[in-house]
Formats: sequence, structure tokens, C-alpha cells
Amino acid sequence: MTESRNVHVLIQGFVQGVSFRAWTQHQAQLHGLCGWVRNRRDGAVEAVFSGPGNLVDIMLKACHEGPAGSRVDRVEVIEGDPPGGEPSGRFEIRGTV
Repeated sequence: MTESRNVHVLIQGFVQGVSFRAWTQHQAQLHGLCGWVRNRRDGAVEAVFSGPGNLVDIMLKACHEGPAGSRVDRVEVIEGDPPGGEPSGRFEIRGTV
């Protein structure tokens, strides 16, 4: 079993209005990750992924591609404890900030 990893991610590009949050939630759930995703008023999508390191790596790779209709220009990854404390044990879509 791999070590647990927590990352905070900012995804920039054409990532709103293309179901990016729902796609992210679905992908995270498929990989058994917990955390959250939300839109930001600056046009980015922000997410936290927590789980086995190898599965977080797969999720980060997927975020560089995004769902059909999106265009990902940049993915910024910040390692360590996520903002707002540990994820709740599931993956949720949060409101825009």
C-alpha cells in the first residue's frame, strides 16, 4: 500500500461551464479519493485530493486533460495539508468562492 498524499490544486484554462466539477467528482470517486472541488470567481477550478499517493498521481494526470469541452492551461499543485482541514472521507462539490 502506498503512502497517503494530500494535495491542493488550482486548475486554470477554459474549465467552467464544461462540467469540470462533476467530472472531477466522478474521477475522484472512481479512484477512491476524498476531498472536494469548487469553482472560483477568477475562472479557475480549485480541488483537494486525499488518498493513496499513486491514485492521487493518476488524478493529477487526469486533471491536465479534463473533461471533453474543457481546455486546461495550467495545473498548480500544492503539497501538504489541505486548506480547511482534512477532507470528510468523501468527495464533494462545494460552492463557488
